[in-house]
Order: sequence, then structure tokens, then C-alpha cells
Amino acid sequence: MRALALALLLMAAPAFSQEAPLGASTCLGCHSPVRADAAIPSLRGRDAAEVAAAMREFREGTRPATLMDRLAKGFTEAETQAIAAWITR
Repeated sequence: MRALALALLLMAAPAFSQEAPLGASTCLGCHSPVRADAAIPSLRGRDAAEVAAAMREFREGTRPATLMDRLAKGFTEAETQAIAAWITR
């Protein structure tokens, strides 16, 4: 099952990575655009402003997280907005 999920992710990755802002492809490791049944939801189709706001909350430490707070700290606000626009399309 994991091999199938990885294969599907790798097939989807080239289409996403063509226009991906720096750092955005790391999101696909957990927020798969092709696995609707994933424990961590896809961000495709969500509101970009909502995703950017969540990232801002993770970065500021005001939203509980296990990993996202550390990842979000690696991006500026402009990078976060670019990633949110790309990952939600």
C-alpha cells in the first residue's frame, strides 16, 4: 500500500513541481494531492488565504502543532503566501 501511495505521489509531483515556489514541494510529503483518504489532508482546493493564515499561526506558535510549527518558521510571509497559492490550486 505504501509503495502504491509513493508511486501516485511521484506521478503527481512533476506536474506540481514545474511552477512550485521554493520549499513548496516539501508540503507534498504529507499533504498529498492524490490521496483523499490520507490522515493528513490534501490542501488542494482550499482557500489560499486560509492556508497562509494557518502557516502564520504555526510560525508564531499560536496554533498547536507537532511538526508544522517548526516547518513554518523556515518561511517568510511572502514565501508562505506563494506556497499557499501554489498548493491550493
